[in-house]
Amino acid sequence: MSPGPFVGHVCAVRGTVVEVRFEAGLPPIGSGISCTTQQNGEVAGEVYAHNSPDTVRVIAIDSARGLRRGDRVTSDGTPLSIPVGPRLLGRVVDLRGRPLDGRPLLDGPPHIPLRRRPPGARERRTTNDVYETGIKVIDLFCPLTHGGRAAVFGGAGVGKTIVLTEFIHNAVEVLEGVTVFAGIGERSREGVELFEELKRRGVMDRSVLIFGQMNEAPGARFLVGLAALSAAEYFRDVERRDVLFVIDNVYRHVQAGMEVSGMLGRMPSRVGYQPTLAADLAELEERITATHEGDMVSLQAVYVPADDYSDPAIKHAFWHLDSALVLSREIAAEGLYPAVDPLASWSKALDVSIVGERHVRIVEEAQGVLGRYQELRDIIAMLGMDELSAEDRELVARARKLRSYLTQPFVVSEAFTGRPGRRVPLVQTLSDVEGILAGRYDRCGERELFMLGGLDELSPEPVHG
Repeated sequence: MSPGPFVGHVCAVRGTVVEVRFEAGLPPIGSGISCTTQQNGEVAGEVYAHNSPDTVRVIAIDSARGLRRGDRVTSDGTPLSIPVGPRLLGRVVDLRGRPLDGRPLLDGPPHIPLRRRPPGARERRTTNDVYETGIKVIDLFCPLTHGGRAAVFGGAGVGKTIVLTEFIHNAVEVLEGVTVFAGIGERSREGVELFEELKRRGVMDRSVLIFGQMNEAPGARFLVGLAALSAAEYFRDVERRDVLFVIDNVYRHVQAGMEVSGMLGRMPSRVGYQPTLAADLAELEERITATHEGDMVSLQAVYVPADDYSDPAIKHAFWHLDSALVLSREIAAEGLYPAVDPLASWSKALDVSIVGERHVRIVEEAQGVLGRYQELRDIIAMLGMDELSAEDRELVARARKLRSYLTQPFVVSEAFTGRPGRRVPLVQTLSDVEGILAGRYDRCGERELFMLGGLDELSPEPVHG
C-alpha cells in the first residue's frame, strides 16, 4: 500500500518539466501526480526524479500551459494507470483512458499501471506456428509467427501505414480475439482515417485505439505505447483472448524519449539520442510476447530517418524483432506496391523446422534470381538486353515477372486504385512463385502478373509478351 496521499505545490515550471515541493514525504518515482490550475483544470504527470529531501521532478503528460508557481499538487503514490477490460472495445482513448471519441468517460475499476514488468521466462510461450497475413510478399519472404514481433521499416511516403492497415484488415477478419492499436505521435488525420476504415469494415467493436497524438506533450507520446500494451496484456492474461497488437510508429516513441531525456538535462548519446535508448526500446518491446494465458501477434511501423538503416534507433529496433519488412524507396518509385525489398527483408521463421523445406527452397531460389537481376541492372541500363547471354535474358524476364507478381491490390486502397483487394493463401503463393521460377509462365507478359491476387486469375489465353 502507498503511504499517500501526498500534497505539495509547484515551485518551478520549465516547459513540461515541473518541480514540486511536498510538505511531508515524497511520492515514489513513477507515481502519478495531478496539478490543479486556475486556467486549464487538471495537469497530470509522472514523477521522474527526487531532487532533494522535499522536491521531485515531474514530466507533465498534459500541456503545462497555465501552470504557475504555488499551484496545488496531489498524488496518491500509485503509478499512472489506464482503465482496461471489455469496456474499452470500440473506443478511441488517450493513454489514461480519457475518451477521444466524444463518448462517456470510462469510470471505475479495473485499472492497471502503464509501466509493468515483462513476463518471466516461465510465463512466455514460444511457438513455431506461422501466422498468415494474406499479403504475398510478407508470407513468402518474411513469415510471421504467433507471439513474434514483426516490423515494417521505411522512410517517409513508402507505404508503412498502408501495409499496417491492410494487415489489420486481413487479421481482424479471422481473429477471434481483439485488436489493440497504439498510435504514437500520430497525425489526427491518420487516426480518423483508421477509425473510419475499421468502422466501415465492421470490426471496430473488436478494436481499441489508443493515441498519443503529434501535438501532445512528449511525456504523453512516450507513455502511450506502454499504456496500449497494458490494455493488450489485460485482454491476453485476464480475458485470455488472442490479441493483435499494432504500433504506429516506434520511432516516434524513441523521439519522445529523446525529448523527455533532454528536458531532464541528461547528456545526449550517439547522434543526439538519449543515453537510455536501448533501455527505452527494451521496456516497450520485451513486454510483447505470447504467454500461456493467451496469444499476441505484433506488427509495428518504424520510420527510418533519411532512409539511413545505420541510425542507432533503427539498429536497436532490429535487435528485438523476429521479422523485418524493409520498404524500398526505389521499388516504390517503380510503382511496385507493397514496396517490400525481398533482399533486405528477413525473418527468423525462414527455417526448415518452422516453414518446411519447400518454402525455404523457394525463397532461396527467388532471392537468387532477384539478386542476379539486381547485379545485371547496370549492364542492362548501359548496354541493353541484347548484350546479355540467353540464360541471363531468361533470368531477367523471370525476375521481372516475379517482381510484378509480388505486387498486390489492397482492400484499404480500393478507393485509390479502383482494384478490389485480394487476400492470397500462403499455399497458393508458394505454388505461383514456384511456377514462375520453373518457367511455366514464360509466355506471359510481366504486366499480366501486375496487381493480381493468385495466378489463377490469369485469363485462359494470356497475351504473350
